[in-house]
Amino acid sequence: MTGFLVVLALVALLVIVTLIKSVRVVQQQTVGIVERFGKFKTGLQPGLNLLTPFVDKVRYTIDMREQVVAFPPQGVITEDNLMVSIDSVIYFQVNDPVRATYEISNYIQAIEQLTMTTLRNIIGGMDLEQTLTSREEINEKLRYVLDEATGKWGIRVNRVELRSIDPPPSIQDSMEKQMRADRDKRAAILTAEGMRQSAVLSAEGQKQSAILTAQGDKESRILRAQAEREARILKAQGEAQAITTVFNAIHAGKPDQGLLAYQYLQMLPSIAQGDANKLWIVPSEIGDALKGLGSAVGQVAGIPAKAEGTWQAPDFGNGQVPEVESAAAPDAAVAEADNAVAEAIAAAQNAAVSTRSQQQTPPAVTQTPEPPVAPPSAEPPLER
Repeated sequence: MTGFLVVLALVALLVIVTLIKSVRVVQQQTVGIVERFGKFKTGLQPGLNLLTPFVDKVRYTIDMREQVVAFPPQGVITEDNLMVSIDSVIYFQVNDPVRATYEISNYIQAIEQLTMTTLRNIIGGMDLEQTLTSREEINEKLRYVLDEATGKWGIRVNRVELRSIDPPPSIQDSMEKQMRADRDKRAAILTAEGMRQSAVLSAEGQKQSAILTAQGDKESRILRAQAEREARILKAQGEAQAITTVFNAIHAGKPDQGLLAYQYLQMLPSIAQGDANKLWIVPSEIGDALKGLGSAVGQVAGIPAKAEGTWQAPDFGNGQVPEVESAAAPDAAVAEADNAVAEAIAAAQNAAVSTRSQQQTPPAVTQTPEPPVAPPSAEPPLER
């Protein structure tokens, strides 16, 4: 009885172990590599899988998710023989778990070594400035080379990132100085640009101000010119009306030739005293005017201008010639009139000579000749 129980216990234990060996649960995004007698048999998919107990064995479990591997900084020499330290990160994913298991023993280590070699090749063809400014280009080249090399391992490289590129300390100091110089340069450029824009705006404002000032001056001059023109027009109209009034008054008074000639002789000295008169011309009609003046004076004195009728010899009955005391009065009046005319002509000529001498010699104080005045004994001409 005791032996039977021992055998039964062993059979139960064997069944339990067989069940455990026959069932395998695989997690999501993982694949189990099954080997039978040391040879690849199949790949277990996520979920519950049955195996042949004591024959099939799960050798590896491959993670199918995208993985991130950060490598330690690596020293790389640039084309201009400068040592830079590059820290990189690789994003990859296993596409074929069978090849990732049997084509390469340790694909993570292989990717690390391949990354270092590829970085040396890429950075070795660039100088320091290109290395610092061409990160995207380096990432793309590195990803392309790694993806092509790891494709046969069942691995796809999705992205490569360079976290840092550190030049030597001496180069860093030089770069900092250069950066400070560049910042100072940009600051100076911005300051100069601001000053230029300020000067341009100031000049534009001055230009607009000058334009507005010129326009205002122009309008004011136009208004002054219009006002002056209207004033001159009004003045000319007033003078024309005054001349017309004087002309009408003169013609209404019906002056004779003698009065006009005498007034003309009185105005000659005043005409000669003008500063703008460079030359004084006595008209040729002055003789006719003087004749008219003489006839006017003769009429005023009671002397007829022309004898009328036929002259007859006087009859002195007693043979004595009467005294002609009364005849001396007309002769004296005529002589006084002639003297007045001569004085007027002399005054006009003296005024003309004085004006001509003032134009030829430095200015001097001269006495303006007064217009001729008729003698007290002469009577003014009568109006007709």
